Parts: sequence; structure tokens; C-alpha cells
Amino acid sequence: MLRGQLDAAPFVMVFFLVLIFVLLGTLTYIPGVQVLLPVAADLPGTDKLSVSVTVDTQGQFYFENQLMDEAQLSLQLRQRVSSAPEPLTLIIHADREVTYETLVHVTQLARQAGIYEALLATMPRLFSTDSPAPLPVDE
Repeated sequence: MLRGQLDAAPFVMVFFLVLIFVLLGTLTYIPGVQVLLPVAADLPGTDKLSVSVTVDTQGQFYFENQLMDEAQLSLQLRQRVSSAPEPLTLIIHADREVTYETLVHVTQLARQAGIYEALLATMPRLFSTDSPAPLPVDE
């Protein structure tokens, strides 16, 4: 049994099956807006109550997965502040391409609504680019 000729047909069939799944996976439409967060490491988070606002590359605002203009966003933030038992923290999920001016504008809208702390969301670094420091050698 182990000395017989290896049949390639099962391997080819599995390869084509995997190829079909990969092609179908790339052709599948995934709804939503792609936001590429900047990468950073070792940043603190928050344990306070928070609300999040997403800003895409065109400067459009999303609150609770809904597209909103400035007036609607301001109204939603004011409603959240009035119903919160303690001060809220704003977490801004901004694309890498978003300008500093847009980020300041979002924090000003939050300040007018009564939110005085804002944090920028980032993606964690998957692999460390720094090499570890060498260990001291005892001589």
C-alpha cells in the first residue's frame, strides 16, 4: 500500500476546491465603510462610559453605525450626555487620511454637547519592529 504510485487526482481536486472558495470569498460584497485606523502600540484605553464617533476619509460622521451630519451628531451626543449617569468619554475612530482640522471639529462638537474627554482609536501593532535588548552577560 505504501509502495504504490501516488495518485495526484485527490490533491488536485482539493486545490481546485480551495481555489473556488477563495475566488468566491473575494467576490462577496461586504457592506460598510472601510476605515483604516492608524497603528500604535502601548496606548492606554479607558474604563469610563464612552461613546464613539467614526470619521471616514471624506469627513463624514457615523454614530451608532448611522451616517449623520453635524446637527444630527450634536443632537445625539447631547442626548447621550443627558442620559448618562457620569461624564462620558468620546472615542474617535478616524481614518488615517482624516485631517487634524476634522478631528478638532469633532472634539468641539463633543465639548458643546458636554463631553470633555476625547481619545483617538488606534489599531494595535501586530508584530514588534523593535528588537529586544540583549541580556547582560556575566563574565
